[in-house]
Amino acid sequence: MFDWSKKFFSLSLDEKMLAPHPPSGTHHRGYSPLGMEKIVQNLDDAKGLAKNRAYLQDVKESFECGREEDEIMPNIWLPENVLPGFKKACLDFFWKVFELQKAILRALAIALDIPEDYLVQYHTKPDNQLRLLRYPSVPSEALEMNRITRIDGHSDYGSITIVFQDDVGGLEVEDPSTPGSFLPVPPFPGSIVVNAGDLLMRWSNDTIRSTIHRVRAPPNVTNEDGMVPERYSIPYVSTYRWNLADLHSSPIVLL
Repeated sequence: MFDWSKKFFSLSLDEKMLAPHPPSGTHHRGYSPLGMEKIVQNLDDAKGLAKNRAYLQDVKESFECGREEDEIMPNIWLPENVLPGFKKACLDFFWKVFELQKAILRALAIALDIPEDYLVQYHTKPDNQLRLLRYPSVPSEALEMNRITRIDGHSDYGSITIVFQDDVGGLEVEDPSTPGSFLPVPPFPGSIVVNAGDLLMRWSNDTIRSTIHRVRAPPNVTNEDGMVPERYSIPYVSTYRWNLADLHSSPIVLL
């Protein structure tokens, strides 16, 4: 899937904008160019968001998609002739990772000493989000001095996020025992990162904590010209199936 991601991001801006992310921040589909998206933690007021965006931009670009039959959040694709096979590759990968997601949820249920399919039953309709991310090469000093960010510290809102990353590095997680202190998550060949989200923390009564994470300059990977290499990652954000009937019977596991 990384090969397809690189093919997509190597297209011209005009070509990528043929599948534009809608202006609304609630429709997570399509392409977002550099600087369009700004991720923050616990900041909801319009003035605060505008000030934060003006001060510090996220230097990354992204493409997002989900299941094809989603009526609430339909996919936004490139015309097929622009990048033949891209749509099929994304959808095939989406469904493969969905199977992996269910396997991880079953393992978590066993660890929590609850029925194996307890968490899976609330994920039968995959209202999930596949994100292709590219972080361009940027000056290491600009990252270290907080003049720009790749992605600032935040937690994910869903149950789990499955992250595939290339060999560049830069992903960091907050040390739960020392708030504000971050630890690197180095890439290992063939590995994935599983990140607990806010919903899983709620379900497990805080037994499993959602993880504050960010992307910074990878340690000791700066080029001779002072530039941090470009980085690719593919997060798969898994969420609870949003059904109005379920809102009255939220599956909270009290431990």
